[in-house]
Amino acid sequence: MSSEFIATVRRFNRTVTQRVGALDDQYMSRDRPLAQARLLWEIGPGGTEVASLRARLGLDSGYLSRLLRTLESDGLVTVGPAGQAGGDGRVRVAALTEAGRAEWAELDERSDELARSILEPLSGQRRERLVAAMAEVERLLVSSMVVIEPCSPGDPRARAAVRAYAREIAQRFDDGFDPALSRPVRDEDLVPPAGLFLLATLNGEPVGCGAIKLHAGAPAEIKRVWVSDGVRGLGIGRRLLDQLEGHAAEGGWTAVRLDTNRNLTEAIAMYRAAGYREIEPYNTERYAHHWFEKRLR
Repeated sequence: MSSEFIATVRRFNRTVTQRVGALDDQYMSRDRPLAQARLLWEIGPGGTEVASLRARLGLDSGYLSRLLRTLESDGLVTVGPAGQAGGDGRVRVAALTEAGRAEWAELDERSDELARSILEPLSGQRRERLVAAMAEVERLLVSSMVVIEPCSPGDPRARAAVRAYAREIAQRFDDGFDPALSRPVRDEDLVPPAGLFLLATLNGEPVGCGAIKLHAGAPAEIKRVWVSDGVRGLGIGRRLLDQLEGHAAEGGWTAVRLDTNRNLTEAIAMYRAAGYREIEPYNTERYAHHWFEKRLR
């Protein structure tokens, strides 16, 4: 990693934290620092599960509890079991009080004012450049926040990702998608040493997946590569592909292959860009129109 890159990122972080007032004890001239204000904002008028807050903000349980207790003592938030509203009593929910909703509305208005104060000193063209640059930085930061790691295919998050994958291809395939008519992919084929299932998560929520089957005496086979719309175009699919290929190469496989449907044009473009070449059909998959293979280094 270039030391110049590191220095630039650190300089950017210092400038942003100063400009948005992240270091102020009274963020946006209110009586609380940024962490408390951000938590209040994330709870929102509709309330939020505490576990969701923890995942979304990347906070450990102890720190989140301390922040919530402070907001509770200020009369802005209540925390209790969802069962109080007829839900699951084991799930804790944070909700805004009437005073909390008023404070939330004030923060909303002052956030707009802060954004205007950043844009107003700039000319029209420079405003457009700044807004475009901010949008690009946000996308790239989100990409860097996505975590890809091995996961049991039986994990509820993995199940959710595979269901999302199946729903999407059912909408995009010409004749829909019936898993019973497709070549089966068993859970036991996607755990070491037979294979691997990768799960991509953002703030703890599944946003992508991919798997590989390690066939004895034959090329490894990539399956179930899916990326959600919310993070598509951020290179997550290519990261999944690279890690799956790397796992196969480390295990001694010299080639990987896959099949895909003609309607998955973005996936086909990604495979070609990653060095896959089209080959003759190697299976009888009902929904496949293209078969690809790549030699591994």
